[in-house]
Amino acid sequence: MVEFILENETDEEISNEQIDELNRVCCEIMKNEECNFDAEISFTFTDNEGIREINREYRDIDRATDVLSFPMLEFNDDIEDAEYETENGLVMLGDIVISIERAREQAEEFGHSLRRELAFLTAHSMLHLLGYDHVDDAVGEKMMIEKQDRALNNLGIKREIDE
Repeated sequence: MVEFILENETDEEISNEQIDELNRVCCEIMKNEECNFDAEISFTFTDNEGIREINREYRDIDRATDVLSFPMLEFNDDIEDAEYETENGLVMLGDIVISIERAREQAEEFGHSLRRELAFLTAHSMLHLLGYDHVDDAVGEKMMIEKQDRALNNLGIKREIDE
């Protein structure tokens, strides 16, 4: 089970169906990673300027991006070695911040739906929250791509246009 703490900093309405689907993506990633705990995630939707400010403040990168992940777990080598505490029976995995504006741009660029792009960004970010990385790591990048694709395929969220 995954509970969201949601914040929408945009004027765009995020439907309950969209939130439910993103929750299913998070649950599928956790199931595939054999996480044996329930989790809480802070989930923020923002625009390009909002994510640019966060990127600048926390990563010293002064540009917009699609998604930012801020994990709260400490990992040694893998998920089984994660150190965590629970509050109300939930492990606070961390924060996911998505620029809806950039997600829409990328969906158009890649020729698929906003629904699919949001699901992809959520899967990608969840893997970061669970200790995976791809920066300067070709093996890590390949592994993350395989895990993202597996989760989205299991949920029937395909790359074709479906809106």
